[in-house]
Amino acid sequence: MQPTLVILAAGMSSRYGSMKQVESFGPSGETIMEYSIYDAIKAGFGKVIFIIREEFAEAFKNKFEHKLQGKIAVDYVFQDISKFVGDKSINPDRTKPWGTAHAVLCCKGKINEPFAVINADDFYGSDAFVQSYHFLTTQCSNETYGLLGYNLSNTLSENGSVSRGVCKVDDDCNLIEVTERTKIFAQENGHIVYEEDAKHYSLESNAKVSMNYICFAPNVIDLCEKEFQLFLDKAGQELKSEFFLPYITNQFIQTNMGNVKVIPTDAKWFGVTYKEDAAGVKESLYKLIEAGEYPDRLWA
Repeated sequence: MQPTLVILAAGMSSRYGSMKQVESFGPSGETIMEYSIYDAIKAGFGKVIFIIREEFAEAFKNKFEHKLQGKIAVDYVFQDISKFVGDKSINPDRTKPWGTAHAVLCCKGKINEPFAVINADDFYGSDAFVQSYHFLTTQCSNETYGLLGYNLSNTLSENGSVSRGVCKVDDDCNLIEVTERTKIFAQENGHIVYEEDAKHYSLESNAKVSMNYICFAPNVIDLCEKEFQLFLDKAGQELKSEFFLPYITNQFIQTNMGNVKVIPTDAKWFGVTYKEDAAGVKESLYKLIEAGEYPDRLWA
């Protein structure tokens, strides 16, 4: 059974200031997520599911369906804050989506095969899709999930510091924990550091970091549903609380349900954390096109 690619596209970016998921970056107007879909098709994925807000459905279909027709199966999942809340009490003023783990929970009934989850506005690189396809078709199970581990040096921004989840792994490449480090940047001498309490601490350039490219068996959806009910009991009245996938992977490990493998990739990640990153993303894509990694027109 071919794995599925799930693309998280329901969020709106407050830092970036626009709906960057559908912004054009390629020479023929391609969005970042189109390069991910192209790489996924090439790697062997059989279906793509867009998780979006229902009010964006028509715009998404108009933008993507004609390009993808005959190349990969396409489906849609609508993330809405009322889904899977049941009779739990939530703040009536809440408008913010519940987060990435809730987005995956909204796929209940749509996925019966191993799948990968990515962000719509991140460029992950073709090797990441090759590696994840191999994992999903050979190792992924109810007891074994996977997380793509990027070299930290391949994920930095030239326009400001970044936050990254630094992975700690055992000798069998099992994830032990992810430590969130904020204010990571490269100094003028090239050394990578993170800032904490006004002090700088070194990080290895090849330290493995999570960029929220995670591989799951379909049983994770039941785990999301169970944990979401507990989350609502604790944080359902808050306006901005979020139910995230890293929490789910941590629960999976900590409750001895199974292991999460860190899958190494040499791919270079880039994204648009800051508005100023957009020009760099376009430049990086054009360089990959010039190098023959991608055609001028993805869907010609």
